[in-house]
Amino acid sequence: MPADRRRRAIALRTRLLAAMLAPLLLTAVGLGLAGAALIADVVRRTNDRVLGGALGAISETVAVERGEVTLDLPAAAFGMLENSERDNIYYRIAVGSRLVTGYGDLSAPRIDELTLDVPRFRFARYRDQDIRIVEVRRALPRIAGPVIVQVAETLDGRRALQRRLMTALLAGEVVLLAIAAMFLGPALRWSLRPLARLRAAVAARDTRATPDLSPIDAGPLPAELEPLADAFSNVLARLDTATAGVRRFTGDASHQMRTPLSALKIQVALAQRGDRAALAEIADAADRLEHLVTQLLALARAEEVGATPPFAPVDLREVAVAVINRHIARAIEADVEVILDAPPSLVLDSHRTLLFEILSNLLDNAIRYNRAGGTVTITIAAEADAATIAVGDDGPGLSETEVSRAGERFVRFASADDREGSGLGLAIVRSATQRLGADLEIISTRPGLRVTVKFPFETGGKGG
Repeated sequence: MPADRRRRAIALRTRLLAAMLAPLLLTAVGLGLAGAALIADVVRRTNDRVLGGALGAISETVAVERGEVTLDLPAAAFGMLENSERDNIYYRIAVGSRLVTGYGDLSAPRIDELTLDVPRFRFARYRDQDIRIVEVRRALPRIAGPVIVQVAETLDGRRALQRRLMTALLAGEVVLLAIAAMFLGPALRWSLRPLARLRAAVAARDTRATPDLSPIDAGPLPAELEPLADAFSNVLARLDTATAGVRRFTGDASHQMRTPLSALKIQVALAQRGDRAALAEIADAADRLEHLVTQLLALARAEEVGATPPFAPVDLREVAVAVINRHIARAIEADVEVILDAPPSLVLDSHRTLLFEILSNLLDNAIRYNRAGGTVTITIAAEADAATIAVGDDGPGLSETEVSRAGERFVRFASADDREGSGLGLAIVRSATQRLGADLEIISTRPGLRVTVKFPFETGGKGG
């Protein structure tokens, strides 16, 4: 995909910064709202306490003289309400609905809503201004009606105090956010330093002419980055195994193909000089080269690095018959009899191509290294916990030392020096059985050799 069309994700630093700043901002907003409510409540309670004190001072001077309500307004009662905002102060004393003194047009309460000697606070509107009123109902001796005492003030002082407190709160929050933002950058750089080391360790691999597939070493990593580094190291290990297999395959192929190609060139040169016997040698060398290439490709498939091959029901007898049909012409030419001992059907959950390669190479070896007039027996059987395929011959067999090395690549033994082969057959069988999760057993029967492949049912599963 072109770089300009590749969808770019948000940078990790931006994500972390947003993840940290967003909660801080939300917290600041929440604290601001809670602080505003608290400030409003504190300002109201504080000023109401002063307003209530002024009401108490005034109501205590209300008395009865000669049957009339008298009042001596103390200057201190109004002095305690003075503030820098010069709020207006209003008062009203009435007996029932009859005004005794004060501002007659001040908002009068409903008398039945007041509790005797219990002050009540409320907001009201007076002379186009918002005011706060505190009022109390009193009962005086020899006075028939209730005495109502009211004191009110405008709200400029309260609002100014509330604004100052809110400004201080907001300034404090801004300062705290600024300090937090100032330290977030260094904190993010410090937190992301292991990731930068890991990125540098990966990027350093690009500067080498020869790929470095060793495990990543980025120093101590946090617990969150260790799985990433381990996963990348595992990928490198798998890639190293795969490339090593390719290098090994290339080296083996070039080494093994050099001999038949050299012989082929010699025979071609002889044929060009008129040697007719060289044509037969050319055909023989071409056959050997074809067999070698076929086995090299089979070994590459058997050693393929990757997931376990997909399994499907496979009839072992059907695979055995197909393998015999492929090799029967060589068996007849070598005067070797091939016998199949198998039940009518034995189905196993496995991989047919790898099974075919296993049995094909075992039968090829058994025919190639057998004696004239010999016999190869393919036995397929089902045991309690496994299915087995055994290929036995009555050729020269192998010594105990040779059996221990059987399955190594390009290893040919003294007993096979006069036979054409590449030394890959048992290597292919060993690699394929490992991929299928099967067990391989090689026994020298002297004479002969018996190779058994055992497929546990819990690995592949018996199909029927």
